[in-house]
Amino acid sequence: MRFLPLLLANLRRKKVRTGLTIGSFVVALFLFGVLAAIRAGFNQGIEVAGADRLVVIGKISLMQLLPMTYMDKIARIPGVRAVTHSTWFGGVYQEPTNFFPQFVIEPEQWRQMYPEFAIDEARWKEFLADRQGVVVGRSLAQRFGWRVGDHVPLKAPGYLGGGAWDFNVRGIYHGTREGDDETQFWIQHKYFFEKAPRYFQGNVGWYVVRVESPDVAQRVAKAIDAEFANSSGETRTQTESAFAAAFVKQMGNIEFLIMAIGSVVFFTLLLVTGNTMAIAVRERTSELAVLKSIGFADGLVMGMVLAESLLIAAIGGSVGLLLARLLVARDITRGLLVMYLPPSALLAGAAVAAATGLVAALLPAFSAMRLNVVDALRRF
Repeated sequence: MRFLPLLLANLRRKKVRTGLTIGSFVVALFLFGVLAAIRAGFNQGIEVAGADRLVVIGKISLMQLLPMTYMDKIARIPGVRAVTHSTWFGGVYQEPTNFFPQFVIEPEQWRQMYPEFAIDEARWKEFLADRQGVVVGRSLAQRFGWRVGDHVPLKAPGYLGGGAWDFNVRGIYHGTREGDDETQFWIQHKYFFEKAPRYFQGNVGWYVVRVESPDVAQRVAKAIDAEFANSSGETRTQTESAFAAAFVKQMGNIEFLIMAIGSVVFFTLLLVTGNTMAIAVRERTSELAVLKSIGFADGLVMGMVLAESLLIAAIGGSVGLLLARLLVARDITRGLLVMYLPPSALLAGAAVAAATGLVAALLPAFSAMRLNVVDALRRF
């Protein structure tokens, strides 16, 4: 710590260059944080998927409806512990850009299937007592400023006949794990079947199945598909993580494009930053020689050069990651992608910043350590 004033004095000598170097780190680590958040958003469903849950959809596509009579048949298959169903609603709130997932659910079974979604018991009872009641995620409620008791109208899509559907916010759930989806809008299936067109009667979008153990998941999945083979509503059963991964693949090109462009820009910034820091050290060759001539050991001179570089990296990296975290906390995608910055990404960003600062100054610091005082002062 006693050499800190000397390090700060060196940084303040050319304030513009120091500021620009720190700024480069800020931009680079800000971009790193945003890219990490985008990647986490794309893989969110895969990472938090239940190992003991299966998703049963129509064999043709997710849009193929399945008979509700399948529910009892699935429940009787050995290895199945619980089963529930869901249907996509797809309504519009105020304007089409206000996208968020809307699921028609069977409340009690849905809650048992997803215990990671926590909600106050009193609010849950109010939801059950109101057919037009809905439960919304905490992030979704914050996005639109909804509170318990608010009235929320949605315009139904064309396949539901259009028109306005009225809902009452009866509860707000929150995830108990980082990365849990808090943007969902849960609608009671009884109210849905009352208003939905006739062809929806007795049909659901998909089933979610909880098995007794992850070890039997594949066996149960095959048994479910075999049960409905050669029927008018054949099924395709996958683990929840496989289903989420398949859904992500539909946007895989977008993710790759974003990550590729961002990575190129990021590493370009790091190279420019490293070069700038190396030049700054080389310009002080004579000064380093003076320090060695008054008794500074070779290792201490090298350590000071490295410490100066690491200090710049630490300041710029910290500010960049902080700005990325503040940006990610806002709904910049308007519900299309739930981004979050996991602690592992923050640690990785800090490690990248430190490594860049170290590598950028390593060769100049090594040269300073081996510097011949007489030769350096001769050029002074």
